Amino acid sequence: MKLTKEVVLAALSNITLPNEGQNIVECGAIKNVQIFGTDVELDVEIKNPTLQYKKRVEVDCLKAIHEHAYEKSKVKVNLLINAPEKSNIIKGNEIPGVKNIVAVSSGKGGVGKSTIAANLAVGLADLGYKVGVIDADIYGPSMHIMFGLEGATPEAIQIDGKSKIKPLESYGVKLLSIGFFAQSQQAVVWRGPMASKALNQLLWDTHWGELDYLIVDLPPGTGDIHLSLVQSIPLTGAVVVSTPQNIALADAKKGVNMFQMDSIAVPVLGMVENMSYFTPEELPDNKYYIFGEGGAKGLAEQMGIDLLAEIPLVQSVREAADAGRPAVLQGATPVALELLNLAKNVVTAIEKRNVSLPPTSAVETTNEAGCSTK
Repeated sequence: MKLTKEVVLAALSNITLPNEGQNIVECGAIKNVQIFGTDVELDVEIKNPTLQYKKRVEVDCLKAIHEHAYEKSKVKVNLLINAPEKSNIIKGNEIPGVKNIVAVSSGKGGVGKSTIAANLAVGLADLGYKVGVIDADIYGPSMHIMFGLEGATPEAIQIDGKSKIKPLESYGVKLLSIGFFAQSQQAVVWRGPMASKALNQLLWDTHWGELDYLIVDLPPGTGDIHLSLVQSIPLTGAVVVSTPQNIALADAKKGVNMFQMDSIAVPVLGMVENMSYFTPEELPDNKYYIFGEGGAKGLAEQMGIDLLAEIPLVQSVREAADAGRPAVLQGATPVALELLNLAKNVVTAIEKRNVSLPPTSAVETTNEAGCSTK
């Protein structure tokens, strides 16, 4: 029997590849047919690179030619893999109902970042906005204490058939913290992936409802949690907290640089200088610059960002945090007015940012290394 290309193709047309809906010839998988007497060599393009699939295609080709063309043919099948590259990109999504997400960060610990975040949130609520707070400082949660909710436990509710965490509320702010789920004396000793998973649960397994602002209190420094946050959700902007001390400013600069990286591109709304100066109660006109003067202002000018507030070092701020009642609620005291002014300045910065810049994209982070924005 003389084999021809037409005979071989007619035989192969009896093969239907999975998920194609057409036979192997109609779908264009047969790229080349060579005939040497009674021997046949095929080039077959497939989209599935698995060993099982490749073996099936090879066996089907052999069987079709032997049954429908010539049973004694020697058949060689060359498989050409044309599978789409598997994406290693992890994409973020918006949180339904949340208009603006603001990260509060610091280059190092001990500068009062969480205190600023708590007072910012309560200040925004005092201005009439709907506000939520995520305590993403996984290893050192403190928001539940600052909001007077130590020992409280959130409830689970059903939303559209799914179980969600209902945030607790205090001073008009919805709050969720890892501190609600860990014993007060228990150290949180987690590797990066587990901490990132916990952050995602706080973000996505919670029913936040409608919020104007969601404040995220980040851990100090730059690390896994920061990267997980920018890859999980599109941040509206970031607020960086520092003291005027040169050592703190050096780390604050790194924090600002992280958000300003081309691969992350989260707008920095501004800096907050905490513990700017100390004024004794008995000497209200005196200012003592214990940690230096104007450090954050100088860094903000150098980096082209705004200075949002200069918060003095006042004993009542510490007492208010320990008592679970943020200092911004103290009324017409100088520190309360400055904290409320911080909230107003953040609102102004966000409004300006939303007019002048497009929405921030969640960062696409490859599993190998590095980041890229959508």
